Amino acid sequence: MSIRQNLAANLRRLCKDHASVSAVCRELGINRTQFERYLQGQTVPNKATAKLICDYFRVDEAELYRDPGAPSPAAPGLPPISESLFTQMIRPPAPSIAGGTYFTYFSIPGRSDLLVRAITFVRREAELVTFRRVTGWSEHHRSTWARARGNHYGVAISRLNWIYFRGVNRRQTGEPSLISVQWAPISEPVLTGKAMLLTEAGPAFVSVIMRQDRSNIRPRHAIRMAHVVRLDDPSLDQLVVSLARDGLG
Repeated sequence: MSIRQNLAANLRRLCKDHASVSAVCRELGINRTQFERYLQGQTVPNKATAKLICDYFRVDEAELYRDPGAPSPAAPGLPPISESLFTQMIRPPAPSIAGGTYFTYFSIPGRSDLLVRAITFVRREAELVTFRRVTGWSEHHRSTWARARGNHYGVAISRLNWIYFRGVNRRQTGEPSLISVQWAPISEPVLTGKAMLLTEAGPAFVSVIMRQDRSNIRPRHAIRMAHVVRLDDPSLDQLVVSLARDGLG
């Protein structure tokens, strides 16, 4: 394959993790028509634009132009201290949470009538539990929180009956995040707890509710639902509404 074809294939793969190509173009500040030329293998970006794309997707330039059919180069080994820390971070017991899609609701300081709805995709591989959390792709409300966006990746661990979701935002801000939840003492399976999130005023602790989707919603559809919602929205889960009005447990 040519460099242009490699670029096109890699860009299409990277864009699949985002709400739409249009959203990617808006966030990059690149003309949609020009970006489509990259996706169709008609041309390649200049050095400055390539760096912008690499920074956005958190990849290096070599990966952007690598033959997608070629095996990935072996990752270098972690330094001993990093390897030790990582081993400690993921050591058993694994959290008691099933893989799947979870609607994750955050309270908004000073706005008891609103929630931020994020989407968390949980994946289990034996004793290792990883996740991706998407926040704020759809801007249904004109507010700072509606524009706050996140694409967090990380691991989930269990300690002292709490489940900790520790991640890093793969968007340009790159900030860490932490959610601590436990199963609520009610008949319905729902997780409640606290989260540390980055706001325009700096890090803030907010209440959080996590509830697994049982309708087999498609990931792209779920991501479109990641935005600010009102408590009186008729489509909102009534258990979530009740917990939110009671102070999220």
